[in-house]
Amino acid sequence: MQGGIFRVCVVVAAALFFQKENTTLPEQEDDIILQMKDHEEKLQSEMIRLEQEVSKQDLEVPKAVEEEEEEEDNQGLDLWSTLSLIIFLMIEIWRQDFQDGSAQDSAPNSEEEDYLVIGNISQKTTLPDKVVLASFHDNCIRISGNDFWKMREFVEGFADDLLEALRSVCNRDADMEVEDCIGVGSMYENWRVNKPLLCDLIVPFAPPEPYCFQFQLWCCSGNDVPPDRQGCGRIKVVKANEDGSGCLCGKSNLGEDMLCLLHSKNETPRATDTTEDLLCSKNTPYLAKDQVMKWFQISITKAWNRISHKYDFELTFRNLDSPGALKVKFRSGKVIIFNITPVVQFEDTDAYFVSSFNSSSPPDVYWSLSLAVYEKNLLKSLAKKLPDNPCHLSCLQIVSFLHRKQSSLTGKSGLTNYHLKTALLHLLLSKAPSEWHPEHLEKRLRDIFQFLEKSLQEKKLYHALIGNKQVSKDILIPAQFQASEPLNLFRPLVLQGELYAKTVESFHEMLRNAPVLIQEYTTHFPNGLVPASSNTRV
Repeated sequence: MQGGIFRVCVVVAAALFFQKENTTLPEQEDDIILQMKDHEEKLQSEMIRLEQEVSKQDLEVPKAVEEEEEEEDNQGLDLWSTLSLIIFLMIEIWRQDFQDGSAQDSAPNSEEEDYLVIGNISQKTTLPDKVVLASFHDNCIRISGNDFWKMREFVEGFADDLLEALRSVCNRDADMEVEDCIGVGSMYENWRVNKPLLCDLIVPFAPPEPYCFQFQLWCCSGNDVPPDRQGCGRIKVVKANEDGSGCLCGKSNLGEDMLCLLHSKNETPRATDTTEDLLCSKNTPYLAKDQVMKWFQISITKAWNRISHKYDFELTFRNLDSPGALKVKFRSGKVIIFNITPVVQFEDTDAYFVSSFNSSSPPDVYWSLSLAVYEKNLLKSLAKKLPDNPCHLSCLQIVSFLHRKQSSLTGKSGLTNYHLKTALLHLLLSKAPSEWHPEHLEKRLRDIFQFLEKSLQEKKLYHALIGNKQVSKDILIPAQFQASEPLNLFRPLVLQGELYAKTVESFHEMLRNAPVLIQEYTTHFPNGLVPASSNTRV
């Protein structure tokens, strides 16, 4: 009797548990729900059958043999308990397996999973063959060398004249000292694709004597640069041959017979110097980017007023947030644009801290590091090892062209041309020179797509030079940056979820649109080829 009741209870509990758990399953899984209902009906039938059996046994068993039946029930109890437990475990295992499968098929909830499951789009993208790609590049993207040289010659000559005028209007004893400009970026690396052409020039400046700059880098021990300012540094304005705390003669009484070797007899020593005139942030000794940009814009304006009578064109600022973003407009309507960006040279190296790098540049006293000169030298060094007419710059130009077109459709994202160039540098450092033969254009283009897609999925794109052991020592990168930990250029995407989502979406859409866009900008003829004489330009 007790054994029968126990069996009924176990089966009922299993049925109720099974029924309760299944209420959370997706309604759209009709086949699974039907199977579950069949299982439930079978369990209910078994429960009814067992109840009938128990009732029948209670009527047939004589009271005289009740003790004997009780002993048999105890033996059956163990068997039915074991069997019921096995059934219960099988049901639970089947239920968990079903839920795990449903969870995998359903849409992910987390942002990370959203973009991992739609990955590998680059492998599915069907690119035109190497002949079409080469023709597309030569006829729709490539800019003639004459255009490059004419543009650079004009901009460099005018910039030199403008900076010379700037020096003449500055107070040499109080203002910053401006040095000669240096060409960097895509125009000087021969892969610029945008029109109108844009020259990027950097202009180092230094404080007047007796001041100098001291640097606090993110990668040096003992610094207090915040973790979210990786790749940045602070620039402290101090007096030469001092530790920045002020001359000793201004802090103590040396007596009438003691003279300070740094100050003249008639000079009144000061315990503290005002730093506002030295373009520092208020109440700090640190150089402020906004102060520098304001000074530079005013100085450029004064310099142009001095030499404007020599030129038959207009000079205007293109962007007030970037004081060196200039536009030259001739009477014919032709326009030439270029950037002159004030920078601070890091010690005696070709590394520079830039005052305005991009829209996401850190605020005020934190200056972004630029190794653009070393990157230009690295590209030149690697190109010497490549075969004739290599496809590396063609790949970068095609990707940059597609990215620009996509940005015009969906707006700017977290992906920039600098990220594209960084991807190319990594591939150049990791692949054999023979793999950059011109007929490998399609393969290398797909490699760049896959590299960028993987980097976006992992939210990791390391700087090509900082902390990269693959870079040859012949490039002469400063030791501080060679020994530094790799710098993740995608860190802003880690910190900004919405920007990351937009960047991934825009990149994947660019991959999907790439074949159609290339075909659209390629002039086809009945034989399917593009004539080499075509002069189409974008």
